[in-house]
Amino acid sequence: MDIADWRKRIDELDQKLVELLNQRAQCAVEIGRLKRNTNLPVYEPDRERIILENVCRLNRGPLSDADLKRVYERMIDVMRTIQKLDMQPQAKAAGEGTEFDVEVND
Repeated sequence: MDIADWRKRIDELDQKLVELLNQRAQCAVEIGRLKRNTNLPVYEPDRERIILENVCRLNRGPLSDADLKRVYERMIDVMRTIQKLDMQPQAKAAGEGTEFDVEVND
């Protein structure tokens, strides 16, 4: 394969990765809702340790375990942020703005 073929393959893999990452994020959102409803903390270091151990056990390279851990640590951080944001109080409903949001006709 030439460079164009390899780049096409990367583009195809990126498409799959985006789909999988969004599926994973949706799972994180649902878990975050369950945590909120049961008063569980967003940050669970034991669960994160298990995830990292699992992916390293599955790793066959060429990524080193250290590199794979860095990728997963960042991804887990993003997923944790998604959970935190989902747990925040919802923004005001439409039409419930302040006087600064109302159009003024002088």
